[in-house]
Amino acid sequence: MGKCYNSTIIDASMERVWDVIKDFHQLDWATPVVNKVDVVGELPGTRIGARRILNDAFHETLLSVDPINFRMSYSIDDGPGPVAKGEVSNYIGRVELFPITDTGGTFVKWTAEFESSDEIQVADFCNPIYSGLLAALKTRF
Repeated sequence: MGKCYNSTIIDASMERVWDVIKDFHQLDWATPVVNKVDVVGELPGTRIGARRILNDAFHETLLSVDPINFRMSYSIDDGPGPVAKGEVSNYIGRVELFPITDTGGTFVKWTAEFESSDEIQVADFCNPIYSGLLAALKTRF
């Protein structure tokens, strides 16, 4: 099973960070990585089953959202290159927030697990995207 792992520390409380990322459809914080979000269907971005298309390429579905524990998960159902349907399967991304107790900040962990015949290619494709998303999130605070 292939994996991606990215993390950062944000100088803001978990509640403040969660308020920015909790809506699956709202990625205005993610520029320049995400420049277009198309909502698919009528479910709000805080409901399991919400779907979106990012940058006309990544088709994703919200699988879980846990505002009490500050975490969510989603699937990539189709996408470009190594995350295209047929190239990768069971792609599950997770975003989790943890408190940094001595500073009041937040540790943000963005991970993914997936199956692919070329796990390194998928990780090499996705890790820079997650790194860019975390950098964009960090600049929000």
